[in-house]
Amino acid sequence: MLQNYSKEAESLDLNLKLMKNADYILLHFTDMLGMLRGRTVPAEEAENVLAEGVGFDGSSLVGGVSIEESDMIMKPDPSTFTVCPYYFYDKSVVTFLCNIQRPDGKQFESDPRYLCQKTLEKTQKEGYRPTAAAELEFYLVKKDKKGEVYPVENHLIDKQRYFDIAPDRDVTEAYRMDLSNILSAMGIMVERMHHEVGSAQNEITFKYSNPLATSDSIVRYKFATKALADKKYSWTATFMPKPWSDRAGSGMHVHLGLFDQKTGKNLFYDANGYAHVSQKCRYFIGGILDHARALCAVVAPTVNSYKRLVPGFEAPVYVAWSQRNRSALVRIPAFSPENEKEARIEFRCPDALCNPYLAYTVIFEAGLDGIRKKIEPPEPVDMNIYHISEAQRKELGVKVLPSSLREALDEWENDDICKEAIGRENADKYFALKMKEWKEYQASVPKHTTKVTRWELEKYLYN
Repeated sequence: MLQNYSKEAESLDLNLKLMKNADYILLHFTDMLGMLRGRTVPAEEAENVLAEGVGFDGSSLVGGVSIEESDMIMKPDPSTFTVCPYYFYDKSVVTFLCNIQRPDGKQFESDPRYLCQKTLEKTQKEGYRPTAAAELEFYLVKKDKKGEVYPVENHLIDKQRYFDIAPDRDVTEAYRMDLSNILSAMGIMVERMHHEVGSAQNEITFKYSNPLATSDSIVRYKFATKALADKKYSWTATFMPKPWSDRAGSGMHVHLGLFDQKTGKNLFYDANGYAHVSQKCRYFIGGILDHARALCAVVAPTVNSYKRLVPGFEAPVYVAWSQRNRSALVRIPAFSPENEKEARIEFRCPDALCNPYLAYTVIFEAGLDGIRKKIEPPEPVDMNIYHISEAQRKELGVKVLPSSLREALDEWENDDICKEAIGRENADKYFALKMKEWKEYQASVPKHTTKVTRWELEKYLYN
């Protein structure tokens, strides 16, 4: 089993020692759309890399800068140091997540990681300690002799279902154990893992942290998931929200909490409240529900995301909240009343193709807007919302999430709170990038369909 290098490498000196024993250093960051980017440098450059960072052309970056101000610096964050399994590259490779800086040392204002860090610091200045967790679902598919996975439905690893664990049937269990070992070695504390509802669909849950650290873990989780599947099993791991029209989609349910910065008290807990949550928690929920349709542009950011957000597959469609109820957009997970620290909310429409740094930035800003403005949510809906009539939903005041990326972008354009959360210039960049994506889809698929198209598979399967 790999050593847990991330815990050992707390000092700069030890980082340098481990880096010099490696062959290469991978420097990772995400572009505005959440795609993993980076550079590779020889380990001999370890000291320079940590001290000075590595330059690159920011004008070629999605959501980057103009060509006349293109020089950028990738500066490794020493706290994110990890070691890859040797078989990933048949070489000794270490990795860092990086902050993006301008040549004068100032943070690049469009770096998603920096935007998340600013939101974390702002929330802390208001007296809160935010917590965030994520449940990422993904499918495993086989490659044929040519390395192809089309048609996707013919390449599923297994045909088992939810919580199947029998060794003679669930061939993905060994994969999940291997992935758990890798994540633990990366400093990501795995809590549980299981076979999900879909055939060859999986989920590994890791321990919560603050929004920045959780976003870092999501980025590394996706990297490790894909590398393991490809390098050891000759499979493809896909986080595409809806690879098949008639199978369960893959989401990234996010869990959110808020504690008092000084006392450590859980501000979402009230022993006497509905589902044992406080009035402050209700306001936070009110903010999320109020901004939910605009949030979708960031947390459900692809054309394919809206093939998942349809009734009948446990994906939320209706803007409502409840305890335990998985048909609601915001759910209060069950916890024992005496376990105060467990009080939290679950926001269920995000998927793993979002940029987690931007997602947590806008989600927390929406929730805090609810607290600042004391936005009272509608009454909770404890029945299965899929089974009630449209007239009943209207009577209850239950809105519907956008049905397409274009509809979500229209909502985004009209939501000042969400746009200000990442800065208006960044919001405009993001809007332009996503509108371009929507137009590409329209050009390829002139008539919008609820079926998953070949264009989507080619665009998102490997993301």
